[in-house]
Amino acid sequence: MQSRTSQGAEPGPTRADIESRLSVALSSVVAGARRRAVRDGDRQIDTAHLLHSLLEADPDVRAVIGDGGQVVRLLGYLVQRSIGYGLQWQGTVEDSGAVPLVTSAKETVLSPSAATAMEAAIARADLRGEPRAVGVDLMAALVADPDCRAVEVLGRAGADAKALLRRIEAAASSGVPGDGFLDP
Repeated sequence: MQSRTSQGAEPGPTRADIESRLSVALSSVVAGARRRAVRDGDRQIDTAHLLHSLLEADPDVRAVIGDGGQVVRLLGYLVQRSIGYGLQWQGTVEDSGAVPLVTSAKETVLSPSAATAMEAAIARADLRGEPRAVGVDLMAALVADPDCRAVEVLGRAGADAKALLRRIEAAASSGVPGDGFLDP
């Protein structure tokens, strides 16, 4: 029997592969993003869903943003997603060219861009020698992709994604626990 998969093509990671590498807090963030996507009638969890859930649930990510007013503006844009802002995204796939996750047809899945961000967050944890990614790892991965919806939301709210990434990387290179934004 011949394989239907072309030579060199590997299937993407499964949901279980990714979720086994997330901290408990980050798993909760992903679950919140999944609930939001289902509630909004979206078939995929995109990077804006992940950003929304991160901002609501992770104090270290809010500390990356710094300005409380900026966090409020971001949440305001994200809340408006289903009633105006973001309607242009309905029925479209956020695609960075990544290999999508292997899932069942009925499951709400990560968009290709969101899957790439999750993999980058895990890789960032690996570089730190940690077994599990945390929220700031995912935030760094989101802001590193200039073409993702999360960066579009950040820009509309007046946040500079490149500056946020520089702050995250500077804190990480300083070796300060908790990436330097909050005490552990």
